[in-house]
Formats: sequence, structure tokens, C-alpha cells
Amino acid sequence: MIQTTDFTFAGKSYRANLARPLVISIPLTPNYENPNCYYADPPAAEVIRLGSFVGSVAEGGPVNYQKLFVTPHGNGTHTECYGHISPDPEAVLNQCLNRYIFMAQVVSVAPDTVGEDHVVRLSSFQEKVMHPRPEALVLRTLPNDAAKLSRHYSGTNPPYLEAAIGQFLTDEGMEHLLVDLPSVDREVDGGKLVTHRAFWRYPEQIRRHATITELVYVDPTIPDGLYLLQLQVLNLAMDASPSHPVLYPVTSLDG
Repeated sequence: MIQTTDFTFAGKSYRANLARPLVISIPLTPNYENPNCYYADPPAAEVIRLGSFVGSVAEGGPVNYQKLFVTPHGNGTHTECYGHISPDPEAVLNQCLNRYIFMAQVVSVAPDTVGEDHVVRLSSFQEKVMHPRPEALVLRTLPNDAAKLSRHYSGTNPPYLEAAIGQFLTDEGMEHLLVDLPSVDREVDGGKLVTHRAFWRYPEQIRRHATITELVYVDPTIPDGLYLLQLQVLNLAMDASPSHPVLYPVTSLDG
């Protein structure tokens, strides 16, 4: 079994511990409790029945064979490309995401209360972001508890990011943003989607390979810091896909 791998990033050498995968996706469990947002139907699995065939071993069938119904944006951890806000038929995730391993930084941040909103401000974590900049930023909002694994967000005006964060990530060349929120934008904002637009620099100079991953869960036992990120998605020709981001601890080899 491969235990470690050595690599370089921005001229520095690192070692990643591949024997310690840290999963930050939320399990997608059909017909059971899952996180939910934007009034999506819960994920469901349906046994396929064809004549005398039944796709359920529990019901006497030879194999389990089911249809899966899922709404990527509403049912759990998902990764999206700029096709989420574009009519371009070629703006699909399996064309935009062409690399899957990135240097990432986990940063914990507490949203500020602004009227009836809870807003993550750039000023609350900007100084924590490493130099040189990581390729991916994982924002863990505080408080952080296991209720995020099954929370229903629809109609609750959950926390979101100020647009300055999207602009900062764009200006600094960071291409992948992962958050434990249902959206980087306000739940109801009149279709402005200002943080999405700033992050993808849409529509003027579109960052076609940049992605946003929402509804991750970064367990409290995972400390802030640097990691190797493996961003796993389905080979799906749509704007978004259920995803499975995994972090691997890294250590510097340069002393």
C-alpha cells in the first residue's frame, strides 16, 4: 500500500500522508436524513422491477438494482462550475474540471451578524491565508457541529459569503473554493449571485476551470492548516455533480 507521496508546490517540498484520508463530504444516503436546501426533494432510491425480475436481494432478487434520484445542488456535498450561472451548453463540470489534486488550506471563520443575516467577511480570515496562495481554500464556519450532517436549510436564511471573498480568491489566483454552507450567496438575493459571479469572473473573463464545492463538513478534529486535496466528482456533463472531497495531511520537507 502506498503510504506517502512527496511533491513540490511553489518551489517548496512536501510529503502527503496518503494513509490518513480525511473525508469532508457528507454521505448521500437515499431515503434517509440528509442535509437539504432550496426545497429539494430528498434523495431516493427505487427498486427496479421488470416482469418477474426484482432488483432487491432482500426481496428474493439475484442482485440489487435501483434507480437513484438526486438533486446535486440541494441534497448534499456537490461541486459546481460556472455553468451554474451560464447558458453556455459547454459549461459542464466534466469539461471544466480537468485536474483533481490540489494544495489546499483549511481555515475556520465565524460569520458576523449583519441585521438578520450572518455573513462571512473577508477581513475575518484574509490574514490567515498562506503565501504563496494555495490552489484551494476550505472554509469551515463556526460554530461547527455534527448537525451540519443533516440540517435542513430551506427558508432559514443561512450564512453566506460577502462578494469580496470571491473577488479576493480570483485576484489571488485560487481556483477552488469549498464551504460548509448551502451556497456562497444569500439564500434569496433576487438572482444577483454576486459571490458566484465574482469568483468565476462572470461573464467578462470567465475562470472556466474554477469550481465551488458546497455543503462539505470539516470535522472538528481536523485542524486548520495545509492539506493535499483530492476533489472527486462524477464524470457528469452537467453544471454540478455530487462530490467527494478528501484531504490528506502534509508536512514540509524543507525544515
